[in-house]
Parts: sequence; C-alpha cells; structure tokens
Amino acid sequence: MPTALASTSTSRRQFLTLLGISAAAVSCGTANGGGSGPQVKTLKYQGSVGAVTLPELAVDLGYFEDVTLEWIGNTTSGPQDIQTAATGQTHFGSAFNGAVIKLAAGKAPIKAVISSYGSDQHSYAGYFVLEDSPIRSARDLIGKKVGMNTLGAHYQALLDTYLSRNGLSKDDAARVEALVVPPVNTEQALRAGQIEVGVLTGILRDKAVASGGIRPLFTDVELLGPFSAGTYIMTERFIKQNPDTVRTFVTGVAKAIEWSRTTPREEVVARMTAIVERRGRNEDTATLQYWRSYGIAETGGRIPDKEFQLWLDWLGERGEIEKDRFTPSDLYTNEFNGYGKG
Repeated sequence: MPTALASTSTSRRQFLTLLGISAAAVSCGTANGGGSGPQVKTLKYQGSVGAVTLPELAVDLGYFEDVTLEWIGNTTSGPQDIQTAATGQTHFGSAFNGAVIKLAAGKAPIKAVISSYGSDQHSYAGYFVLEDSPIRSARDLIGKKVGMNTLGAHYQALLDTYLSRNGLSKDDAARVEALVVPPVNTEQALRAGQIEVGVLTGILRDKAVASGGIRPLFTDVELLGPFSAGTYIMTERFIKQNPDTVRTFVTGVAKAIEWSRTTPREEVVARMTAIVERRGRNEDTATLQYWRSYGIAETGGRIPDKEFQLWLDWLGERGEIEKDRFTPSDLYTNEFNGYGKG
C-alpha cells in the first residue's frame, strides 16, 4: 500500500489558511452561540479511534457531574482538533502546545485550561530507524526523510530541538526533510525504505518494536525529560460565559488523570475497553492492551510556564511568531482546576 507523503511547505500553507478561517469564525461567535442564559452542559468534542480520551474517561468515572459529552466524530490531528474548537464546531480540543501558540498568534481568542498528554518512561515518542541503518547521529540525518503525523507540531518541534542541541546549523537542519505519514502507515513506510526515520508512539511503537528490526535514534523523553506536551483549549468567550461548566470539565479531567496514574494498569485498561465497546463505533479494542499512561507530568494536569516557554522560544527562533509576542501566562489558566483544592 503506498504511503501518503506531503511537503512541509504545503502543510504550513494549509495551517495558515486555517488560522485565518478560525480567527474570522471566532469573531462571529463560539460553540455556545455567544448568547446569555443557562450555561452549556453538553460539550461537543472529537474523539480518537480505538482510544479513550481523558474527558471520555472522566465522564465514565462520574467526575463531570451534570456535564455530558456529545461526540461529533474523530480528529485527524492536534492542530485540526483545536481549529475545530476555535471555530465553534466543538467546545474543546487538544493539541501540542506549540500548535496552541500558533493558533493564538493567528488571533484566535483561546486559552489552554489543562494538560492533555505528555511524555514519560511509559508514554513517549521515539524516532526510529532500521536496525542496520547507518544513521547514528543528528548529522547523519542531513538529506534524509523523517516521517511524522503532522508538520509544525510536536514531532517536528522535537526533531528541530534534537538537531539544534546536537550542533547542526540552521542550513544543515533545513536539509533534513520532515514529511507527513499517517501513524498507521509509519512502520510500513520505514521498513519499505520510503523514509529513513519514522516517529512511533504508544501502541504502534510497541507493536513495531515487538516485530524487531528497528531501533530508536532518540526519544522525546530522553531529550527533554518527562514533560506535558499538549493541552485542552477552549475559547475565551466560552470560558467567560460558562465558568461553572469549565470548572467541572477541568476538575473532572484532573481527577481522571490522577485516577489513571494511581489505579492498577490492568484495571484502567479494562475500564477503557468497556468504554470503547459500549460506545458502538465498530472499533478494535485489542490495541488498548498496550496502554501505559497519558504521560502528563504535573499533578492534576496543572500547566506550568515552562511547558509553553520552551515552544515560544522554538517558534521565535523559527520566525513563526514575533519574539516576546506572548508570555506563557497569556496562553493558559489554571483558575478552573479544582483538583486538590478541597
């Protein structure tokens, strides 16, 4: 089966186009219609095939009280998910913090409210090569193709950081070609020689490693240590008009994070499997057996400045945003996270 590959320039043009669309749409209203009256209690969202998101887990555990979820489909990527929230098609979305910064830089009035995923010893992104590949260092990547799920987001940011920290100049780093490869096709593309490096995570990574013949060049957790990489965002207008709903959502997600962290893995997997089976979307639950963690570093998913400052610096160096355009606190709030507050 041929693998779909896309150029960096095309992806960037598409992302910038979506930024303009989202900014215009947000100016006309958000998912609660911009009206007064009772707070929204049913939150529209996008899911992920064969997986259980933290809000889905939270509602199943009873942590959302009178707030419910309405699934409208599955997301294709983090940038797409937060675009959908910014344009009012959903009430919240999750993406890499660098993508959140770029959306805010496109004048979409959004705010991150709680961490949504991260990297630790169990849940991480590995940049894999074939076992007999001559690629052993950052400099060996010059002129090579690196496949990842989307461009201008988490995995490209980590690649750039790896190249920079290992001494490659901007000109040399520009000769490393990042390409879009759907995650389900990454292992195949790597083994077929269509790419020299493939980013593999979670279940797909574990299954590929179990098959043998590949090795990690580096991992994001080796590069940065444990960190929270992404957040759930909402529009500022929705937050202002629905503070109680937002507080219930954020605190419920925080509780779900800690439940998943403190509950035996087998019990978490069993609960997730039951959730997927009950929702009736014709999904395979076998892959859930590989689940290890959500990878979130901070207790209750609270957001520290450093999780945004790292990517503010990265985007500033790339010239994608003006340096000092934002401070981290411009982009997130922990105000609605009641976990541990009694």
